[in-house]
Formats: sequence, C-alpha cells, structure tokens
Amino acid sequence: MAKDERPDLEQDDLLVVDAPMPDEGARPDDRIDDERHDEENRLKPSYVRSVRDALADEDYSTVYDLVEPLHPADIADLIELFDPDERRDFASAVTDLMSSDVIAELNDYVREDMMESLSARSVASIAGQLETDDAVQLIEDLDHADQQAVLAELDAEDRAAIESALAYPEETAGRLMSRDFVAVPEHMTVGNLIDYLREDVDLATDFFEVFVVDYAHHPVGTCQLSWVLRTPRQIALTDVMKRDQTLIPVTMDQEEVALMFQKYALISAAVVDDSGRLVGQMTVDDVVHIISEEASEDALLMSGAGEGDINEPIRDAYGARVRWLVANLGTALIASLIIASFGAAIEQLVALAVLMPIVASIGGNAGTQTMAVSVRAIAMNQLTRANTGRMLWREMRVALLNGATIAVLVGAATGIVFSPMLGAVIAVAVLVNIVTAGLAGVLVPVIFERLKQDPAVASSVFVTMITDSMGFFAFLGLAVASGLTG
Repeated sequence: MAKDERPDLEQDDLLVVDAPMPDEGARPDDRIDDERHDEENRLKPSYVRSVRDALADEDYSTVYDLVEPLHPADIADLIELFDPDERRDFASAVTDLMSSDVIAELNDYVREDMMESLSARSVASIAGQLETDDAVQLIEDLDHADQQAVLAELDAEDRAAIESALAYPEETAGRLMSRDFVAVPEHMTVGNLIDYLREDVDLATDFFEVFVVDYAHHPVGTCQLSWVLRTPRQIALTDVMKRDQTLIPVTMDQEEVALMFQKYALISAAVVDDSGRLVGQMTVDDVVHIISEEASEDALLMSGAGEGDINEPIRDAYGARVRWLVANLGTALIASLIIASFGAAIEQLVALAVLMPIVASIGGNAGTQTMAVSVRAIAMNQLTRANTGRMLWREMRVALLNGATIAVLVGAATGIVFSPMLGAVIAVAVLVNIVTAGLAGVLVPVIFERLKQDPAVASSVFVTMITDSMGFFAFLGLAVASGLTG
C-alpha cells in the first residue's frame, strides 16, 4: 500500500506493535488496557528483532509497516539501536518517514554518521524543514567544505539565518536561540495585536509571549498571551505589558542561560545583540535540554569518562578516558612512595597493612562528597569569590563532625580487635584525613575554577591523591611516632 493510501491513525494507535487494532465494539476499559499494553511493548526486543530481521531479508515493505505507526522520537530511538550499516539500510527502507522531527531527535554521533552518507542536497532539504537552532545543530558538526556545500543548497533566507548562528561561539545563546518570535511596535493597542496575530500567516507557530519593541528594535516589554486575551481591545500595549524583563546577550554561555531561567522562573526570554537589538528568543524547552546535557556532562567529567556516549567512537572514548587513568597512575605512585617509606614499620606490625585501606577509603569517600557539593555550587553560581571562605568553614565543620563520628567507631573496633593504642592511632588518622578531604574537596574545584578550567574535569584525580597520601602518611607516621612498631 502506498504511503498516501494508508489510513490516518490516532496517536495512541501509533504505539501498537504486535497487538491487533481493538474492535470498534470493544468496551472502553478494554481499549485502555490495549493502549497500556502497547505503551509497555514499544521498542521491546521482540519488536526490534522483527524490524532487524525484515531489514536483513530486504523486506522493506514490512519494515515500513512496522515503523510507520511510531512517533518520530521513537523512530530516532530505534535507529540508535542499530549498527551503522543497518542504519543506512533502514533509512533507505523508510525514506519518507525520516522527517526533520526524527533527525532532530537523533543522538549527535548517530546523526553525524547518517549525515555523512547523505548528499548535500538531502541534508539541505532536511535542514530547511527544521527550526534554525535545530538546523544549526545538524550542520555545525560537518566539515567546513560539507557545510558550505549544504548552505549553497539552502534558500537565501534559511542560509542567512544559519550562517548568522554559526558565527557565534558554540554553546552560546546565539547558537541556540530561535529566530522565530513575535515582536510588535509599542504604539499598538491590544486589538491591533490580536488582529495582527490572526491575519499574519508568516508568524512563528509556537510562542508564549509577544515582545514589544521601540523604533530601533530594542525590546521594551513583553505581553503574555493570557494577558492579551483577557484585556479589552482599546487598551494600549504599553499599559499592560511587563516592562521588567530578562534580556540574554547572544554571547552568554548556555549554562548561564539555564541558571537565569531557573532563577527567575522564565518561560521564554529575549536574546539581544551587542547593540541591544532583539535578534531571537530562548524558550524553556531549549533550556530543559541544556540542563540535562550540562548535568550529564559534569557527572561524566568528574569520573573522567569523557562524553560517556555509547555511540561515541571507540578511539574517542579511549582517548578521553586513558589520559585521566594515566594521571591517576601518577598520583597513585605518590601514595605508594609514602607507603614504601614506612616499609620497615609495616613489616614489624602487619596490622598496619590490614588497616591502611580503611583510612584511605574513608578519606576518599569524604573528599568525593565535598567535591560533588562544591562542583555543583560552582555550576549553579552559588559558590563565588564572595562566599568561598564561608563555604570552606561550613565544610570544615561538617568534616569535623563526620570525622569525629567515624574516628570513634573505627577506633573502638580496632582497640577491641588489636590494641587500644592502635585504636587511638587510627582514630586520629581518620579524623585528620576526613578534615583534609573536606579542605581538598572545596579548594581543588575552586582553584580549577579560578584558573578558568572546568572544575569537574580533574578534581576527582587530585582530591583522591590528596586523601590517599594524607591518609597513609598520617596513619603510618602516627604509628611510628607512638612507638607501636618498636
């Protein structure tokens, strides 16, 4: 059956995979159960296997029938489950289902791989259907020559908008903003605005508020659509608009944009250029994506796992991870040298070797806890030069309380199993190490931030080095000083 001849399906019906369509006479509760079943079976292994088998048999009509009911986001997820070669065959089998909505939902690595297999005209056709920010995301990862080839295939208006966005640095508001917004002059009345919104067919399709601008196109206020609908027609916009607004410079980093949306509970915000002219808008759906992306990035950087994407090429994943493992090897050698310097003492009292890992492990965990709090505070702009001292004092007090609690527990247990003196030694060592961990967990991220480096990237390596080294040194040094080793 040709695509144009296929019956229109409701959204809930689009989730059906293996189950037949419910009968027209089915009871409502039966249909609800069927829909819930369909939701639970979407993209299950059996379904993916069916698509993959049909693809391997080159039964493209079956592939099309299986895939057509899916939502674009689910088609994107399905593509990501296939191997690179299978993805190209899949795209050929369901060509007219590979809409711009599907492309926009694809993982960056998968999208880049698929774009490389398409002609410049095909990529341009897809980009022309996307919002400017999504089109930029599609094109920005291409080689310069490929970018120029795709841009040459676009119409003049789309090309100008994308070239303008590409001129801004990556991960800034200029790259991410939408150029589809509604702006009107300040002399309008509410009635004029309503007529304008109804009559102009070229307006943006999705917007939450109307920006009011002066003669120089500088934003002077905003009108929410709910205000417009509930205000008499004869009232001037200047009498109902909100004059206080949050303006976002085009060069603002995306993390700062996300913080502004969170801090001021924004739904949308105007983006202005260096001269203060309105050039775009940021909306909350863009910011949700930024927040998710930045949170994942920071968590992965703290572990040294690079981008941590399962679609990332093996060579890139290797390069991102191995350098931090090598750095970790170097810092571990420092702790090993400290242990080696106390080799004679360890030989005389084997209990020291048994208990050393406890001191290092507890200190490392305490450091990781404090470091996570500090990195988050820096990312959320809560930890600044103005309150670093207060943050440090706070974490010191927390570390002292934690250290005293753990020291009493481990000291008592060690005293019972080995000797009271050894219990006292390990208790003091644990207290010293946890306090050191508290200091390092704050100071290391702050120092990286002061040096204009991402504090999430290497903080864990250095904090671990400090806590391991201090833990071994304090424990073994106190053991020798107390005379436990003779």
